[in-house]
Amino acid sequence: MADEGNSTVGLLNGIAKREYYGSTDITNEFLKEELFPNLSLEEFTAVYTKCSHLLKNIASAGMDFNQLEAFLTSQTKKKGGLSEPQAAAFSKFWKNKKTKIHNVMVSRSTYGKTLKNLSWRIDIKAQAKKVDQINTPTAIVELQLANKNQSQSKEDDVVQFELDEVMLGSLTRSLEEIEERLITFAK
Repeated sequence: MADEGNSTVGLLNGIAKREYYGSTDITNEFLKEELFPNLSLEEFTAVYTKCSHLLKNIASAGMDFNQLEAFLTSQTKKKGGLSEPQAAAFSKFWKNKKTKIHNVMVSRSTYGKTLKNLSWRIDIKAQAKKVDQINTPTAIVELQLANKNQSQSKEDDVVQFELDEVMLGSLTRSLEEIEERLITFAK
């Protein structure tokens, strides 16, 4: 049954090229003729639909390999689910393509600028309008923001700002609160 596994990997590659990488050369007819020539059109459509839906579920959940194994095991036990060679093909495919598909999905979901680089340092003020501000620590922060489809640093926006001790404490608390919320949403 290695042929079924290889055909399934080929089908998953075709689906990924079409759905995630933007290739318009891959058609259902091409996939059927190359990978499943012995299946009728209805049988191929059923296999294609099942694989496409499962791949979308796996990709949208961003499954790690333990989650994938549990998911595939449940699919093999399900009536009308995957065969063992198909499950092995999904596992092999996801092992090789997870990062690339994830990056495509992240790129598609980004609609504005992204944080490319963050740098900071602590300085001591040597000059100030008021004497009591001299020798106070100041955090200098620089954010480098990149536009979605531009990777050249010439096109990046740079934002610089200073924070005193009070503002830095407030920023730290805000970031901790955001982190806590992200952790609760991730559960």
